[in-house]
Amino acid sequence: MIRKHSATLHGHRTSLSLEDEFWNELRAIAAARSIPLAVLISEIDDQRQPEANLSSALRLHVLAWLKSTRDN
Repeated sequence: MIRKHSATLHGHRTSLSLEDEFWNELRAIAAARSIPLAVLISEIDDQRQPEANLSSALRLHVLAWLKSTRDN
């Protein structure tokens, strides 16, 4: 199910729509890296292309992370 989530990026609140499964994986990635979830989301936001949607960028990051851990 897609849910609305809020995050603070560079001092500004933003909302994004993301499935629970992706949200949970983002939290797990942040925990594995020992960083706050907000920092992870900010990093992904900073690296995405200007025309890319933040929610899509987050999903792609989760996919890339899972693929990289599978390949190791």
